[in-house]
Amino acid sequence: MQNKTTDIELISQVLAGNQSAYAELIKRHQRFVFTLALRFSKSREDAEEIAQDCFVKAYRSLNAFQQTSKFSTWLYSIVYTTSMTFLRKKRLDTVDIDDENIFVQLENHVSDFKTDQTEHKSKMVYVNKAISQLLPDDATIITLFYQGEQSLEEIGKVLGMESNTVKVKLHRARQRLKEKLERLLHHEVKELL
Repeated sequence: MQNKTTDIELISQVLAGNQSAYAELIKRHQRFVFTLALRFSKSREDAEEIAQDCFVKAYRSLNAFQQTSKFSTWLYSIVYTTSMTFLRKKRLDTVDIDDENIFVQLENHVSDFKTDQTEHKSKMVYVNKAISQLLPDDATIITLFYQGEQSLEEIGKVLGMESNTVKVKLHRARQRLKEKLERLLHHEVKELL
C-alpha cells in the first residue's frame, strides 16, 4: 500500500523550496478548481484563465496559509474571490452563452476524465446540466458540498457566511436542483415517447 503525502506535507515541502511539490498540489486540485471556475464563468476559456490565476495567487500566498482549515477550503475561497473579481471586470463586456454550449464545454472537460460506468456517466450528464442552469451561488454551494466534500463550516469560510446560512442556502439549492432535474428528465421522457 502506497503512503500518500498529505496536502500539508506538500505545502511544507513547497515552503522549503521543493517546486515539484506544488505541481503535485495543482495536480490534485486542478479538476475541481476548473469545475468551480466554470460554474461561475460559464466559459471554458475564462475558467482556464481563472484557474491559472488561482494557482498563481495560492502559490504567492502559500506562506499565509494558517492550516486552520483544509488546504482545499482555503484554495476554493481563492477560486470564489478570483471568479467574482473576474466576472465583475467582465460584466461590461458580457456575451450571451447558450445553455447547451455551457453543457458541451463542461462535458468536454469531464470527458478527459473518463468513467468506466456508462450509467453513472449518464446520470452525471443530467446532474451537471441541471447544476449549470442554477444561479451561481446555488451551483457553488451544491458543487462545494457534494463534489468538493466540504462541510457547511468550510463552505461558510469560502463564501464568507455563517454555517447556518449555508445550511439554509444548501437546502434551497437542492430544491432548485431537484426542479431542474425533474424538468430535464421530463423532457427526455417526452422525447422517448
